[in-house]
Amino acid sequence: MHSLSIFGTSSDAGKSTLSFAITYLLHKKGIQVAPFKAQNVSNNSVVADIDTGEIAIPQAFAAEAIGLKTTPLFNPILLKSGAKNSAHLIINGKSLKDTDVREYYKNIDKLKPIVKKAFKTLQKEYACIVAEGAGSPVELNLMDKDLSNIYVAKQFNTKIILVADIERGGVFASIYGVHKLLPKKLRKNIIGVVVNKFRGDRSLFDAGIKIIERDFGLKVLGVVPYLPFNLGFEDNASLMNYRQETQDAIIKVAVIQLPHISNFTDFEPLVADKEIELDFISRASEAKNYDLLILPGSKRVFDDLKWLREQGFEQILQDSERKIVAICGGYEMLFERLIDKECIESDIQEMPGLARLKGEVTFHANKVLTKGCYNLFGTMCEGYEIHNGVTKKRAKKAKNLYGTFVHGLFDNDALRKKIFREINPAYRGYDFNAYKAASIKNFAEHIHKHIDLDYIMERLKDDTH
Repeated sequence: MHSLSIFGTSSDAGKSTLSFAITYLLHKKGIQVAPFKAQNVSNNSVVADIDTGEIAIPQAFAAEAIGLKTTPLFNPILLKSGAKNSAHLIINGKSLKDTDVREYYKNIDKLKPIVKKAFKTLQKEYACIVAEGAGSPVELNLMDKDLSNIYVAKQFNTKIILVADIERGGVFASIYGVHKLLPKKLRKNIIGVVVNKFRGDRSLFDAGIKIIERDFGLKVLGVVPYLPFNLGFEDNASLMNYRQETQDAIIKVAVIQLPHISNFTDFEPLVADKEIELDFISRASEAKNYDLLILPGSKRVFDDLKWLREQGFEQILQDSERKIVAICGGYEMLFERLIDKECIESDIQEMPGLARLKGEVTFHANKVLTKGCYNLFGTMCEGYEIHNGVTKKRAKKAKNLYGTFVHGLFDNDALRKKIFREINPAYRGYDFNAYKAASIKNFAEHIHKHIDLDYIMERLKDDTH
């Protein structure tokens, strides 16, 4: 059976959600399938179940949805925000170093064997690998350096589905352009195109389907109506597309949108919570409108702490009457001093913190990567830690403040109730895991209803095309 590449005709076309849905649907058809992305660029990562490395959210999410233990093999190369024009390089789940973007591309051939080994290892266990692409596959000046799209498709002779975002406009040009600019060998492997995020009367696009199939020579595998899916956020662009029902909200929560915000999947339970109205703010003047402020994770703690001060948040966050939840990097900022003698996060070796908590945070090159069950504020919670900063306690509670290194605390219904009932005793809460399972099932069924899955499966099994 062939493996499958999902190429977007633009960024944020819906590659991650389509990749997840097809992985889920193939699994339901009894096919041994696994998610994959050769190289991901995201500050949003989780700790894997196997080998305790970190991988990007979309592949972890797709794996967990079908009951697979997560492994760095699903995402062998991960890039996070680095200092200045650099990126922080993570290979097979392990942090290596900050690398200049030019240096990274210069050494791209050294990374290809890493991708190849991960993919081939997965092929020994799974019949089909669903490989998510990155951005556009036809950035002509970078095609020889494109690991997630071109390299995987060529090296492993994957079948290809194009996904196009009709919401952006220019859908015909994006489909035609990507098709014609792909290498001829890869064009022959295209199964077809999925037109994504359609709004309105589907019959209005009937003529569009005929144009794509007749004039472009591409089968339209489906036209998928827009459906909000508030899970598995990969980056800021996808995060800001969340949709909420707020008519029954009784608590207003604001996440401070740090320039290097990380692990924003922490807030998925709040997006889904009908009793919570969630916003992301970047101006201190907005803070007064909310019952709770969340200081989130950060990939560049020193830089983001400096930004908080520049934006006027310092006095607000120091006010002990202000209700705050601080997570990971946000938790670190609340101590009296941050010390980074090894310059792990910044050229600045020491910076005063916001001093809401006593003590100091020291940064070390060896990153803390753990996953398991934690006792947080008297409640047992599943979660994970990813951080270079170290202090005496994993979590601390002070007046109107909950702070912890552990990501995933809002996933826990009991802890969420505890925090929000202190703000409003009328808060009832809900079952997040049940919501998540239902949302995954409903979204996958939505995709199934609007694409020709049988045809896709035939082409994956067929060697004659």
